[in-house]
Amino acid sequence: MLMTINASNPPTDLVLTDRLPLAENPAAVYLGSLAEGSRRTMRWALDTIAHLASDGQADAFTLPWAALRYQHTAALRSKLAGDFSPVTANLLLSALRGVLRQAWRLHQLTAEDYQAAASVENVEGATLPAGRGITPGELAAMLDACAADQDPGGVRDAAIIALLYSAGLRRAELARLDLEDYNAQTGELKVRGKRRKERLLPIEGGAAEALADWLAVRGDHAGALLCRIRKGGRLSGRLSTQAVWHIVQERAKAAGVRDVSPHDFRRTFVGDLLDAGADIAIVQRLAGHANVNTTARYDRRPEEAKRRAVRLLHVPYRRVLRSK
Repeated sequence: MLMTINASNPPTDLVLTDRLPLAENPAAVYLGSLAEGSRRTMRWALDTIAHLASDGQADAFTLPWAALRYQHTAALRSKLAGDFSPVTANLLLSALRGVLRQAWRLHQLTAEDYQAAASVENVEGATLPAGRGITPGELAAMLDACAADQDPGGVRDAAIIALLYSAGLRRAELARLDLEDYNAQTGELKVRGKRRKERLLPIEGGAAEALADWLAVRGDHAGALLCRIRKGGRLSGRLSTQAVWHIVQERAKAAGVRDVSPHDFRRTFVGDLLDAGADIAIVQRLAGHANVNTTARYDRRPEEAKRRAVRLLHVPYRRVLRSK
């Protein structure tokens, strides 16, 4: 079966192949090199590219990545630029380049073919960050909803919400935390972020108090810092990223807060720090962003400056009551 790219893009003239052993499959090797929290996203990215390239006949593990050449990746870029936002299109292109790099390292692509195929440029453009900011009242309401729960889950979930906001943690980072990652004496939390990069975060104020209350319930046994809670209050196992999402949804619902996700706490963490005058380079390190431009996308100050500027204008509109 020939692989084609839909719409006006030319056919790629590639043929689907049988599954390669994982150790020889560029997609499998690439995904294995990623941190756990990134694998699901990049697996989706590779499946999306394979689907587009094969007219829905291949996935990440059955597309012959080593057969891709510049004309194929250029056609894919054109398709991605038309169908996705710039941010999503560039994420997909990053995954594509990553797999091509592994195909070259596995000696399935020559250096020349790899360099040419991977040379497609990013899609230009900018979009606003996904999600929304959380107001202080909403944060307080969610913590109050946790406090109203007399079960151990209420104490744990308060610690989760406090850490998501005060440390700006990603879901996967929160789920990976172990007891030994938190030093209660120094108030420092060791976080393992994307690409296995570690950073130390200070835990202060209410977040430290919420975590202390949870540790009093949890105990000092080794293992996950934030545990699952079985029936009868028994603590067992590590929370999944999906469980973190579900906890946030349930506590927000109980607090009457709508349309909130775990990432919204991270967005609010960055925005609130910048609003308070924190240096953007410090905020970048706290958030674990590889590039300060990523941090700047969450800076609300330019938007407020634009609003103040617009208020300098006067529109001489007079409201007139009209009969219906």
